[in-house]
Amino acid sequence: MHPSFDKAVLALAISLSLAVPSLLPLTANAAEPQATAAGAEQSVTTPGGRATFLLPAGWTTRVQGNAVIIMPPEADGSRTAIVDTPAATADEAVAEAWKVLGLTPKLLVATDAAPRDGWEQRRFYDYDIPANAKRVVNSAAYRKDKHWTVIAMDVDQAIAEKRGSQFAKINQRFQPAGYTRETFAGRTAHKLDAARLQQVSDFIEQMRKDFEVPGVAIGIVQDGKVVLSRGYGMRDLGKPDPVDGDTRFMIASNTKALTTLMLAKLVDAGKLDWNARARDVYPAFKLGDTATSDQVLVKHLICACTGVPRQDYEWLFEGEKQTPQSVMATLGTMQPTSGFGELFQYSNPMAAAAGFIGGQVAHPGMELGAGYDKAMQSLVFDPLGMRNTTFDYDRAQTGNYAAPHGYDIAHKVQVMDMGLNDTIKASRPAGAAWSTVNDLLRYVQMEIDHGVLPGGQRYIGEAALLQRREPQIATGVDRHYAMALGVDNSDGVTVIDHGGDMGGFHSNMMWWPAQKVGAVILTNADEGVYLRGPFKRRLMELMFDGNPQAQAAAAATVKANREGFDAFVKLLQWPADATALDALAPRYRNAALGELAVTRKDGRAWFDVGAFSSEVATMPQPDGSLAFMTIDPVAIGFLFVRADSDGARRLVVRDGQHEYVFDEVK
Repeated sequence: MHPSFDKAVLALAISLSLAVPSLLPLTANAAEPQATAAGAEQSVTTPGGRATFLLPAGWTTRVQGNAVIIMPPEADGSRTAIVDTPAATADEAVAEAWKVLGLTPKLLVATDAAPRDGWEQRRFYDYDIPANAKRVVNSAAYRKDKHWTVIAMDVDQAIAEKRGSQFAKINQRFQPAGYTRETFAGRTAHKLDAARLQQVSDFIEQMRKDFEVPGVAIGIVQDGKVVLSRGYGMRDLGKPDPVDGDTRFMIASNTKALTTLMLAKLVDAGKLDWNARARDVYPAFKLGDTATSDQVLVKHLICACTGVPRQDYEWLFEGEKQTPQSVMATLGTMQPTSGFGELFQYSNPMAAAAGFIGGQVAHPGMELGAGYDKAMQSLVFDPLGMRNTTFDYDRAQTGNYAAPHGYDIAHKVQVMDMGLNDTIKASRPAGAAWSTVNDLLRYVQMEIDHGVLPGGQRYIGEAALLQRREPQIATGVDRHYAMALGVDNSDGVTVIDHGGDMGGFHSNMMWWPAQKVGAVILTNADEGVYLRGPFKRRLMELMFDGNPQAQAAAAATVKANREGFDAFVKLLQWPADATALDALAPRYRNAALGELAVTRKDGRAWFDVGAFSSEVATMPQPDGSLAFMTIDPVAIGFLFVRADSDGARRLVVRDGQHEYVFDEVK
């Protein structure tokens, strides 16, 4: 959604960056094996025997000296080299890996991560690459004993996003040769007693302070009881009102799981079939062309398995003008970029369509948004007792509610404008709900109890509820996406979860069904995204006597984030270059994203797209081109590349798989 949220999409645990356009040819030794195709997933050992990893199905490999080069199915020059080396340092090891690929990318920043997965040292590298290259280039060095293994990645940006789940598999099973992964299989979960809960609280408060998150709320249930529900810090920076278990936060994409619960209620009532064609249920449904539309079943709307890529800029830029009807119409212009059931690709518009279609089944003929809202209230919120959960932004932002926060360009936490967050209203089944820890614990407890409410009353049939957890598409090794629920068996026990991300709000809800434990975390700052993984890991450590990793991981991330931010700011000219600002047109327009107005005052400039406005800095690119970067907390990270030619002024903005050209309005 927000551009700064996309750093984690590639799951190679290395931040997104863009690569140099020119590639030198590979020159493999003629005596070594040539490229070999992988018909199915297979475990591969590096040439030096130092590491193993999982090669995705359909990928090819080529051995070149002490390196194995892996390539995705697309013949587009995308390559990742995995190199064993006895180099003395991480930096020397990485330099050796780039020689294998024939590249010398310009280093932006190198940061250290905590030891993990058998590696005693891990160091990650980001590079200053021109945006127009449209490449992802990064590297990482891993040490075991005195030897290094390096991953150096040079991949087309669209392929990197499309195949993010496969890169996740490579990363997830990248480990020293002979290493045995920790597993919690067969272990009995400890009771989360007062001492363990105090450790959780202390850890959350330490992370909150370290990551400069104004407010956090968490809740935990075990064996049918709420064992912890409390807040940490403030709802609004500079104000005394504390966070508690009833403080309302935007829960963003956690809304999706509640949406599929509404659909499951309709399935349970015999009004809907997961395997019905979407067009048969709602004849106006359209995704791309007719052939594509005909393939989509109800369950496909929410499984992230249809091959429809992220395409959020239409509603981010035009959110103030969109309606549920226009969201559905825009979906008709989208087309999958991978086959059905082939790759995990997350789509907010598809999830929105699922909710609106469910609303029409429940309340035929009602306006799409109103039908959805009514269905959610009567089928989900009311029966579960979720009295503080709402899509009404005016109601949500009264009384006990949290304000969103983010860093400004000086790395100072500021209250964030709600403009970007308002854009999700028209697509609300995908992420517009506000809720509280206590409300979400009621939902989580129902999931743990397979559809039975605390008083013993059955809320929903078990079959309809649990169908939502059936894996639909792989997101990693022993990790799958179901119907807006992640199902993770990679640690030997099953945990089901989903996260949510909007401007200044990051959250997660999770539960371990067999152990009858569930948890919720809600945060009110962009840095809150980094609390979720360590929180989940710390709970597992305390439940299953796991190796202590969470605290070291969080501490290393705090340091790496600051180093990365400082390096990013050094790329910017702020105040922006005056000559570049003077050359901007007053107005630009893109057919899909609408108008962009340029306003100026006191030598500064703002880009206003209607839904949000931000001051811009200039960002010279290594290839000599120039970009403008939005820098206000509400929209930090949108990159507009100047593309003037033949007297026409243009700006280009891109997401992972799409490019939008703004032309000057004359």
